[in-house]
Amino acid sequence: MDLIASVQNPRIKAWKKLHTKKGRDKSGLFFIEGEHLIEEAVRSDIVLKELIIKEGKEVPKEWQVLTTPQVFVTEAVMNDLSDTETPQGCAAICEMPPLKNLPLDDGRFLFVDGVQDPGNLGAMIRTADAAGISGVIIGEGTVDMYNGKVIRSTQGSLFHIPVQKMKLEDAVEICKEAGVPVFGTSLKGSTFNALAPQDKFALIMGNEGDGIREELLEMTDQNLYIPIYGEAESLNVAVACGIVLYHLRGL
Repeated sequence: MDLIASVQNPRIKAWKKLHTKKGRDKSGLFFIEGEHLIEEAVRSDIVLKELIIKEGKEVPKEWQVLTTPQVFVTEAVMNDLSDTETPQGCAAICEMPPLKNLPLDDGRFLFVDGVQDPGNLGAMIRTADAAGISGVIIGEGTVDMYNGKVIRSTQGSLFHIPVQKMKLEDAVEICKEAGVPVFGTSLKGSTFNALAPQDKFALIMGNEGDGIREELLEMTDQNLYIPIYGEAESLNVAVACGIVLYHLRGL
């Protein structure tokens, strides 16, 4: 077997660039780590370009039948390549799927406006997947969905629910023209549980500190808020997203 033993190897240098948005955008590739994420990618339509395996690690039987090329590296190289504190000894290079036009006129959607924390975005995508939401639209100013921490926080949901980038003003207009109600989240709105579950909807969640941009709030059909009963100043955006999504979903 071929073994890469130097961190100066050109392939290692190219893969490390995938830890940056610039590198991902330029190559059309992204990097995932760990058996669970690789297994979730294999179950999906994601194209795996290469499997990277630490020397001496047992390769799962399910991977042995894949046609994906396997590249073996030393522990030192894997540690250098990894984006986590405790590398699991395996990673993969994946191809970004082509953008698809989501049918915003029919379904339940989550719109994300300016959420900057990777863990929050990942949790929101995972929650949308769990709630059976039709798709997630990532607006301008939101962290890249192929950021390593975002991917890990989705626990594989990124591979199972449609997620695409789009200007949110355009997405809202499509919904409104199709008669799909669009709900924002704002303290100036009404309590979320006063609203009945919806067959179709788009829910906008905003930036952790500033919330949804005012121009988007002015475009919604109704803005909602979650009452705070204790002394907390606010709810984490991912937690708030789950509460409102599940209520609107009727679960």
